[in-house]
Amino acid sequence: MDNPFAPAYPDQTDQELIQTALAGSRAALEALIKRHQHYVYNVAYKLVLSPFDAEDITQDVLIKVITKLSQFKGQSDFRTWLYRITFTHFLQMKKTWLEDTITSFTNYGHQLDNVPDGELTAQEKAELTEFIEDGKLACMNGMLLCLDREQRLVYILGEVFGIDHTLGSQLLSISKDNFRQRLARARRDLYQFMQGRCGLINRTNPCRCERKTKGFIEAGWVDEKQLKFNTAYRQTINQVAKDKSADLDNELETTYAALFRHQPFQQKEHSDTLLGKVLTNPTLQTIFNLN
Repeated sequence: MDNPFAPAYPDQTDQELIQTALAGSRAALEALIKRHQHYVYNVAYKLVLSPFDAEDITQDVLIKVITKLSQFKGQSDFRTWLYRITFTHFLQMKKTWLEDTITSFTNYGHQLDNVPDGELTAQEKAELTEFIEDGKLACMNGMLLCLDREQRLVYILGEVFGIDHTLGSQLLSISKDNFRQRLARARRDLYQFMQGRCGLINRTNPCRCERKTKGFIEAGWVDEKQLKFNTAYRQTINQVAKDKSADLDNELETTYAALFRHQPFQQKEHSDTLLGKVLTNPTLQTIFNLN
């Protein structure tokens, strides 16, 4: 799977798939969707925290992009064209319910304080291992919602997926300096909150994932029947997006960044369902003669 966020991306293959799809090839259209859907979905998932909302958003974006394929004239590379449309949609779409629930670091801190702590026995830790990890991932990704949407998107692209300021500025239609400045502000706000509260790195902080696990389950942050984050996956983000941010200021920033990069890159749960929904969309079936 080619990483569209890599500095060197084989855009010509996209061009060939587009031409073949527009000529009526369902296989080419399916290959084009498969190439990009996982990256669109994973960015959307980080952006809104809900797998259900992320799937709907990804479906909407892919349908929007694919219906405009005939307008792509090849004057820029396809990756830039596609992700500009995608990220503009992300920034302009209606707020999701979780974005209205987690509104700031202060608000989120109060919500965490309201989740009771509870020490686990050694046996409980062993039995709840998967839930502890799911709670950790839920809590960390909840922190991303404390950033405004633009900061959040820049952080996801620049820090989590390791996009450099040159590509990031192109995909978001902003200057390189603006991309760097927005990423620096997002890091500062996020890591200051974590350094002052989270016990993952700063062990002097009392907040521990395992102590919050039972409270997370009771509050519905962790679902005992269906894990949201620690689900079956093939790779972590740092394995897929191998380039790391080159402008981290210090070792502490690097350590916090690694926590977010070493999270699941979701490919399996949503994949077939999402592809089927896109390919059966009536508008696309008409445009590409898929009936």
